[in-house]
Amino acid sequence: MIRINKYLADSGVCSRRNADKLVEEGRVKINNVTVTELGKTVNENNDTVTVDGIAVKPVKNYMYVLFYKPKGCITTASDEKGRKTIFDYIDLKERLFPIGRLDYDSEGLLILTNDGALSQKISHPSNEIPKTYIVKVEGDMPEHKLAQLRKGVLVDGEKTKRSKVKLLEYSEDTKISRLEVTITEGRNRQVRKMFEAVERNVIFLKRVAVGELRLGGLKRGGYRLLKDHEIEYLKKM
Repeated sequence: MIRINKYLADSGVCSRRNADKLVEEGRVKINNVTVTELGKTVNENNDTVTVDGIAVKPVKNYMYVLFYKPKGCITTASDEKGRKTIFDYIDLKERLFPIGRLDYDSEGLLILTNDGALSQKISHPSNEIPKTYIVKVEGDMPEHKLAQLRKGVLVDGEKTKRSKVKLLEYSEDTKISRLEVTITEGRNRQVRKMFEAVERNVIFLKRVAVGELRLGGLKRGGYRLLKDHEIEYLKKM
């Protein structure tokens, strides 16, 4: 017997956290009975589990994909507003879900998988997985503002953890600063809000690395399977 959120994650439906949301929204059934308890357990051998009427079973073969998310699409499987999603770019029969997310106006590295356990491990805040971004903001970035960002700023009423912030260049012609930022948290729109806290507007945001995994030569909308040593690296993070 396993908990319903783990069963759904092992089935490649979504992460455990999002599985709880599916239960709360009344979209999950066990033996044709809608699940109402987050801690409900499932008998893998005898029970039938459906999500939105579609039967799901734990995955036997895991897949790990590195994807270059373009700007102008969202990280969910569908969108009520009819916007593009990352799955408009990925032509694979396996049902994958992203580890973490990038907002609509941001681009860069996303890892997709049907390995719910790995997703849970990488996403959990206690593991503090470093994520690196290239950021462009309007205006210059004097040292005192860089120091504020490194020490932590208030975002949604809570101070961010220490981060690495490096000014790469400032253009006098365009009045735009380009920076490299590494954070170990994953709050909603965190990098954008960090710069808002020091009165700077982000005009470009690209995630270039998760830990030691980097985009490399991928083009926007491109993807590739992770290599064995990259998978092992993620599992050891």
